[in-house]
Amino acid sequence: MNEPGINVYRGGYIESQHHIHIAVVNTKGELIYSYGDPTRATFARSSMKPLQAIPIIETGAAEASNLETADIALMCASHNGETIHRSRVLSILEKVGQSEDALKCGTHIPRDLESYIALIRAGKDLSPVFSNCSGKHSGMITTAVHQKEDVDNYYLLSHPVQQRIINTISELLCYPKDKIGIGIDGCGVPVHMLPLNYLALGFAYLANPDKTKDVKHSQALKTIRDAMMAYPELVAGKERFDTDVMRAFKGRIVSKAGAEGVQCIGDIKTGLGIAIKAEDGNGRAVVVAMMEVFRQLGIGNEEIYKELSVYVETPIKNMRKEIIGMIKPSFTLKKH
Repeated sequence: MNEPGINVYRGGYIESQHHIHIAVVNTKGELIYSYGDPTRATFARSSMKPLQAIPIIETGAAEASNLETADIALMCASHNGETIHRSRVLSILEKVGQSEDALKCGTHIPRDLESYIALIRAGKDLSPVFSNCSGKHSGMITTAVHQKEDVDNYYLLSHPVQQRIINTISELLCYPKDKIGIGIDGCGVPVHMLPLNYLALGFAYLANPDKTKDVKHSQALKTIRDAMMAYPELVAGKERFDTDVMRAFKGRIVSKAGAEGVQCIGDIKTGLGIAIKAEDGNGRAVVVAMMEVFRQLGIGNEEIYKELSVYVETPIKNMRKEIIGMIKPSFTLKKH
């Protein structure tokens, strides 16, 4: 195995290390650069959300339900649970005649602690709209309603909503459906396992939809890409890598994180897709790794790196908010 790739320093000493895997591909699916195992079988987790959103467009559900561009962005989100996220999810559900009770994503404490504290002070309980996946689920519900399918079971693998998604992934990436590994994501819907380089290809296509082998998905990908870049604050939220990187690159980069240390981006200018997986599942490693990939590939400039400096080398702070260590990259991409 390669050297870990990401070092965590405390007091000038390496305290911890993260093994990472990186795949950089072009729109032909050719591996251009790599580190670690670029074919590692990887659950895409939430990085798959932009591709899971394709049927919302292609079934006509988005148009029939009068979805706005911002709604599409939110359907690709792993959001903070801020007011802007929750209110839009409820608005989407209202458009299709459903209530919050239709969401099958479960509940968890949101990243936006201000919203959580306000909820506690109001004496209310957490509800599914606070889930970081409630946007994705609202999209699945929208499609089921439009197709006149059972809404209660939209989250099951056997449901037409989920079958359309897995069929679309297989078609888009030219990857056999029966070879796509299936697990259950944290929010209860099927999650897809593919080689890391195929995840990168998905983002190369997302950034450059006209280059897909199967052009039938090109328009949906363009709609999704443009929505994410137009409303990056809805894709994630305050102090989040996806939001900050899409803002900093101003219409060049489309970005989506996934749980258990997954980060994917597509670069419109170079046509490259990049997928990174931290072997130990720690997300703090992959944002630093992605910024180093940008640097090594010449994507961006010093002004952008300065704006994103907290991700270039992430500071470690103690309880008094003093910087007492850093997370730094220590890898060199292999050219193929």
